Amino acid sequence: MERGGLPDVAPGLRGQWPVVVLHVCCFLWALFSLCQNVGLPNSARRESDDTYGGRWKYLTFINQILQTLLFGICVIIDFVLIFTTAKKKSVSSKLLPVKDFIFSVLVFPVGLFVAVMFWTLYAYNRELIYPEELDEINPSWLNHTMHTTILPLLFVELIACPHKYPGKLNGIIGLSIFGSSYLIWMLWVNYASGIWVYPILEALDIAGRMLLFVTSYLELLAFYFLGEKLT
Repeated sequence: MERGGLPDVAPGLRGQWPVVVLHVCCFLWALFSLCQNVGLPNSARRESDDTYGGRWKYLTFINQILQTLLFGICVIIDFVLIFTTAKKKSVSSKLLPVKDFIFSVLVFPVGLFVAVMFWTLYAYNRELIYPEELDEINPSWLNHTMHTTILPLLFVELIACPHKYPGKLNGIIGLSIFGSSYLIWMLWVNYASGIWVYPILEALDIAGRMLLFVTSYLELLAFYFLGEKLT
């Protein structure tokens, strides 16, 4: 459909007040969670956070950045659709593909991967992913903001607004570039500093690490296809 000569970029609920309020709340929560993670005093953080790569070596932190960026873009699109004239709504039409790409290729599969992988390893043996000593540093509610509440935010966005997925090949390539880039980054951190980002990598031999990397990649792909199917 067309509105004023422009593509209808706000099908369903997008651009209406319920979704505006929803996106604002999601953005504020994502920003709050990120700030709480970043705002811990250095003296209270585990030593590895202050070593090579800082917080950027953790997929959890990168995922928080991606979610905050996504909902920030959602808020901008919603407010543009509501408060600007038809001619100026071209801004939202340009941002919409960016938002859809970030959600479909990055935020949904990566966020789901972070939550599922973290709590699966936590249930099996928490020392492999989140040693018990961290309970004295990170309060339980902060752990949940980083690894639990990210999950409902994904499904809130998936249900509230329709998303256009890229071509299957483009989506796989985009996700593969992200996954391989993070893998190279982890390996570089280990090469440059001798630190493995996660305790489980220290406990595995080379074959075990390779199996974990391949399994993780396949899991990311599965979550990507799940998001596409649910959409």
